[in-house]
Amino acid sequence: MRALPPLSNETHQHRSAPPTAYENLLGDSLERAFAQGIHELDALVAYLNTAGPSGPDAQPWTAASFEQEMARLGA
Repeated sequence: MRALPPLSNETHQHRSAPPTAYENLLGDSLERAFAQGIHELDALVAYLNTAGPSGPDAQPWTAASFEQEMARLGA
């Protein structure tokens, strides 16, 4: 039987902690939007405001808040 190569994890997948419930909800919602062909920022924001989760501080999403939150989560 041939040995499998060792598993590796790409740098972008490394995390210092497991995702929070909010991060999981946001990721799931974004995946559903992408699966529906929604890729433009304004359409993503509209989708999130309809499907949830709410934006930071439970406020509606805006293009600016979405970009800021993605930058924060990606830091």
